Amino acid sequence: MSIAAAFAADKEPAPFRPAPATAFAHRQANAQVTIGADPYAAGDEKVRIAFGKLDPYQLGVLPVLIAVQNDSGKAIRLDHLRAEYVGPDRKRVDSTPASDVKYLQGPNSPKWIPGPGGKKPIVLKPKKNPLNAWEIEGRALTAQMLPPGQSASGFLYFQTGFERGALIYLSGITEAGTGKELLYFEIPLE
Repeated sequence: MSIAAAFAADKEPAPFRPAPATAFAHRQANAQVTIGADPYAAGDEKVRIAFGKLDPYQLGVLPVLIAVQNDSGKAIRLDHLRAEYVGPDRKRVDSTPASDVKYLQGPNSPKWIPGPGGKKPIVLKPKKNPLNAWEIEGRALTAQMLPPGQSASGFLYFQTGFERGALIYLSGITEAGTGKELLYFEIPLE
């Protein structure tokens, strides 16, 4: 009986598969484009599935899963997407590029232990930066263009804490053929 329990404990976590934008509790549709947002603030099961042992929120980074569904008949460009976290007090926090998140918390300085009488000191290896994990950049929203009928998803990162009454403000999404900008998206995170 205890052997079965040990094997169950070592079982691989479920693979990370984001839901479509229409399934998100927090979503908005505009010009046949639907965007859903889901903050990953608590250290619950969904954070473990997405980031493994890493919990970015405990390190001062709020990951927000964004899913974009393009049901229009035109391709849209996401390469100039601007994202802001707007708190209930209307203060704004710009998203941090996924490639910069690993620099938000540097590694600890190495510790020196003096050696005995005249010998060189021993340098202990510093701990690895916990935000320098493949999941941060590997799960980021990186789509540049979205063809008609397609969807894309990934995380945006904000250096803030989660607050009730906050919203995600997205702008800069344009039609690929005309360059016409779609209206902005304000997705409440209630």
